[in-house]
Amino acid sequence: MIAIVDYGVGNLFSLKSSLGVIGAEVQVTGDSEVLRSSDKIILPGVGAFEDAIGKLRETGLDKVILEEAKKGKPLLGICLGMQMLFEKSYEYGDHEGLGLIEGSVKPIAPVIGKGLKVPHIGWNALVFSKEREKSVLYRYLEEGECVYFVHSYAAMDCSMAVTATAEYGVMLTASVEKENVYGTQFHPEKSGEVGLKILKAFCELQKT
Repeated sequence: MIAIVDYGVGNLFSLKSSLGVIGAEVQVTGDSEVLRSSDKIILPGVGAFEDAIGKLRETGLDKVILEEAKKGKPLLGICLGMQMLFEKSYEYGDHEGLGLIEGSVKPIAPVIGKGLKVPHIGWNALVFSKEREKSVLYRYLEEGECVYFVHSYAAMDCSMAVTATAEYGVMLTASVEKENVYGTQFHPEKSGEVGLKILKAFCELQKT
């Protein structure tokens, strides 16, 4: 069973629906015991970093997620959920993340150049990292297939974890991976057939 963390932030319905399309057993939950009994965990998120990480900590689910990830359970962070996997975010201040992946989250506006809108919204092609083996999340994909982004901030200072980038003025982090912890800046649940293939690959992962 895949547990989608419900902590008051995130597009839970479309994510649950997408997983249902590929036949996954899914439960949207804010119950720590259900998270512990699940096979895999997905951490979604939309909105502001400070608000989201605050709500996650208020529920105490941050500790459960950290415990389960450290046990080797596959964990996937999506969009803001991915950003919370990092050590720190500089979104309207200086905020501590979960620290599961080294690096920080910073605004894209200073790096993408003039003439490009923020937030970055739309479809972009995935460019796989040449510094490591192809991510298991992309086992059913070819490089250049497109996914859907909505973001004003991106993970930086995390080159060792990057599995794919996407071009928006510069190459921005599209996905990351460290052992059993995965993150996508884009929304698989909004990325059509390509996104379903990514979710399918995640569903097939085994505990490390």
